[in-house]
Amino acid sequence: MKKYDRLISLLLLAATLLAYSPAWNGTPIWDDDKHLTSHALQPPAGLYRIWMQPGTTPQYYPVTYSVFWIEHRLWGDAPLGYHLLNILLHAISALILLRILRHLEVPGAPLAAALFALHPVQVESVAWISELKNTLSGLFYLGSALCYLRFRFSERRAAYILSLVLFSLALLSKAVVATLPAALLVVLWWKRGRLSWRQDVAPLIPFFTFGAALGIFSAWMERTSVGAHGAEFHFSFLERTLIAGRAIWFYLGKLVWPYPLIFNYPRWQIDRDVWWQYLFPLAALGVLAAFWWRRKRQPALLAALLLFAGTLSPALGYLNVYPFRYSFVADHFQYLACIAPLTLAAAGLTVAINRIPAASGFLLALILAGVSWQQAHMYSNISMLWRTTIERNPGSWMAHTNLGAELDDQGRSDEAMEEYKAALRINPRETMARNNLGMSFALMGRASKAIEEWDEVLRIDPNHAEAHNNLGNAFAQMGRMPEAFQHWEQSLRTKPDFAEAHFNFGVALMTAGRFDEAAVHFEQVLRLEPNDADARRGLETARKGRGGIK
Repeated sequence: MKKYDRLISLLLLAATLLAYSPAWNGTPIWDDDKHLTSHALQPPAGLYRIWMQPGTTPQYYPVTYSVFWIEHRLWGDAPLGYHLLNILLHAISALILLRILRHLEVPGAPLAAALFALHPVQVESVAWISELKNTLSGLFYLGSALCYLRFRFSERRAAYILSLVLFSLALLSKAVVATLPAALLVVLWWKRGRLSWRQDVAPLIPFFTFGAALGIFSAWMERTSVGAHGAEFHFSFLERTLIAGRAIWFYLGKLVWPYPLIFNYPRWQIDRDVWWQYLFPLAALGVLAAFWWRRKRQPALLAALLLFAGTLSPALGYLNVYPFRYSFVADHFQYLACIAPLTLAAAGLTVAINRIPAASGFLLALILAGVSWQQAHMYSNISMLWRTTIERNPGSWMAHTNLGAELDDQGRSDEAMEEYKAALRINPRETMARNNLGMSFALMGRASKAIEEWDEVLRIDPNHAEAHNNLGNAFAQMGRMPEAFQHWEQSLRTKPDFAEAHFNFGVALMTAGRFDEAAVHFEQVLRLEPNDADARRGLETARKGRGGIK
């Protein structure tokens, strides 16, 4: 079949492009605005800051954010280029996977590559602009694996160096790929039935070292910069084990039956006193024990399970990741992990019926492409995303909150308030919904209700920068300037790069005749938003020592 691989590759590339076509022009969603290159990073100096100043971007993935920087240079804010790059990276990864499986002589390699490329669980990673970190790191991850296997079976030193370089690029695109060296050891054990310290383990020590360093740093950034801390993350080791056991079966279930696929799945209630929750980790351990017992006769079963669980391990619950605030599982978490079970399924089907006829493989790929095409429609615009999420998960307070924000942007404030209230009925501690509800009350002229909501936000989260900024504005309008200044100062202590708070504080200081202090805040706004005309006028006015912005 290798002689047909070029044709298979072309067909797979075309099928992948078409399957994700509904998302080609999809508008940015949820946190895309935080990942796309901000005004402050668009100048050439921004590239230096991306690499040399951790915290400049939400996560320290400098290769990913450098690609975003280049993309902005090429096509600005037009979404088509961002989406096509994601799709092409995913398709190329599938072709590299085909090469790897051919190299390892795995039966059903073309079918496995097609399953990886077209399975509906991949839509979230491929159709969501922010998940460039998945598709880009995945490309480097698979490229590194292919080069390393070539080195291992041919002793080509150049292949080893290239593998290490690609692995480094993968880590700097998304640190969860740190599991690659362990995965390579599993593959080598499966292929040869044993491992050698000198031949197998020692060459991977640099991979393990670099992976551990970046992994630890990324976990620290997730806590300190991204915000993966607080009451939502307070779980004991036992409770995290309950999460991990359930997550493994959840992800396998979605591979077998990908319905419904939801952008925000319900967040499980973890309770160590509920007996049935222990069945998930116990069942996983039972399967592991069974596969271990049969490792000599059927090593592929144990290898696939180890590869799947190992690749998933950063997202199983033992480490804090910010999305756990909303749900313990997400389709994009198993972007690379799904390769092992999908490959096992493809190989098993091929061996079971000796050889899958081309028509059967084509039909399965066509079905998967059709389901992925349908799922990709959800990512065509942000309103569609949130409404579909609420339809499939009515308890998603996150979706209600974000749909409310989108309705606010459209000027549909009454509908927005209903969404905020729905979010708060589900989760009374949801600070974003409460903060936005306060803003709605403020626009209606109900200042006391707005202040009440913002005070409640600060009771829940005393360092909520947006609520402090809003209270600063409210107290300034009421002439209570000392309180206003106090809230703006606290807002900026919590979030030093908060341009809106800098601007509001600058205006108030200038009105109070404190021109030098006002100028400092306007300068900070222009550092963050170089094209802000109001801040530039404010700075000019402050420097001239005149009151007010004219």
